[in-house]
Amino acid sequence: MLSLQHEIFLEVARLLSFTKAGQILFLSQSAISKHIKALEAFYKTALFERHGNTISLTQAGELLYQKGLEAIQLKTELHEQLHHLNASFLPTTRLAVGSSTTITLYVLPTVLSSYLRQHANMQIQVLNRNSSNIQKALLDHEIDVGIVESLTQVNTLTYTPFITDQVLAVCSRNSPLRDKTLSVTDIPHVPLAVREQGSGTLAVVEDTLQKNGIRPADLRILIRLGGTEALKNFVLADTCLAFLPKRAILKELAAGELVEVPIENLTIERTFYFIQRKGTENNPLVNAFIRFVRRFYSLLE
Repeated sequence: MLSLQHEIFLEVARLLSFTKAGQILFLSQSAISKHIKALEAFYKTALFERHGNTISLTQAGELLYQKGLEAIQLKTELHEQLHHLNASFLPTTRLAVGSSTTITLYVLPTVLSSYLRQHANMQIQVLNRNSSNIQKALLDHEIDVGIVESLTQVNTLTYTPFITDQVLAVCSRNSPLRDKTLSVTDIPHVPLAVREQGSGTLAVVEDTLQKNGIRPADLRILIRLGGTEALKNFVLADTCLAFLPKRAILKELAAGELVEVPIENLTIERTFYFIQRKGTENNPLVNAFIRFVRRFYSLLE
């Protein structure tokens, strides 16, 4: 099995950062450096190239990293099979999950609590970024599995449908829009607050509007905000229109703080997907997690 030094090397190589690896492993940067230097002394070669404040893998480092990933896969499979033979064998296992903002804030907390109660040996790390950056994090081996909105699909990733979500046009209760019903042709004339580029919510809104003859360039965008909570809080304080995930605003709708603004003949829905790197679809740990989450939400619906 992998030594502690190899596990530390893999974390540094995954993140290309001694500092970030130390934060995840709860080790000081000097301790991380000491272990990496010992490993480089053992292999009699440099594993990283230093470029000021950044690092990259050498050819030897890249080779060790790829072989290390294969070793992790074998270790995971071995532990899974040993657990089936002996249920009392429960080694601590880490799982890195990346998810878009809506999923992280409004979908995962409940299911992760349930999952951890049934898997006491698991340690889960959740990375919260927009959908575009979650795809990148998966390709960069920062995470084991991602959950994103439907974006332009990357051919080196596999996509498994999870749940659907509705995106609503809303305004604050103080907005003059609150008692109106809009047509699609009204939208270019209405001041909008929207998510940042790379957001899955923004992508599905723009795609739906474009199918109805409204180009992104036609929109009267006042402000772009990074994150669902930032957008929601802005709309609560302003009088503009915004498109927000229904799961993110249930409390505000119930309290009357936000009001849905109907748009004739326009419904915006998106599907969330589990994403995995091609070639890792048989990872038993990730697949067991996906099955648990899908079953959990199928029972709720």
